[in-house]
Amino acid sequence: MTVHNLYLFDRNGVCLHYSEWHRKKQAGIPKEEEYKLMYGMLFSIRSFVSKMSPLDMKDGFLAFQTSRYKLHYYETPTGIKVVMNTDLGVGPIRDVLHHIYSALYVELVVKNPLCPLGQTVQSELFRSRLDTYVRSLPFFSARAG
Repeated sequence: MTVHNLYLFDRNGVCLHYSEWHRKKQAGIPKEEEYKLMYGMLFSIRSFVSKMSPLDMKDGFLAFQTSRYKLHYYETPTGIKVVMNTDLGVGPIRDVLHHIYSALYVELVVKNPLCPLGQTVQSELFRSRLDTYVRSLPFFSARAG
């Protein structure tokens, strides 16, 4: 099992942070275009799920999978979206995504007066701690790829 990549978006669709670990195939388009496509897809899926669900969904859209990967989704009340792509063997990771938001993003970016909000995260401490945390996850495999 492994982690492929992680996106962090604000409520307006700005990609605040992107990291990748075991991504085998690139999209073949500029990263900015990839971020727009990912955010647009998330927006559409969220809208579709909320409109088509036969039940009142408390948590809404949490994940979806293809034949090759699984996309995990977490949205905060402030509209921050944390998206992690993993392989298919990874189960629910809502707690992991919440930890990335609350213990890393909020503590190291939001509470840091040197980090302007609404812009790409420039904090090397945030990047380093995020990388260390993801590599420590039980489903992260250093041998993947």
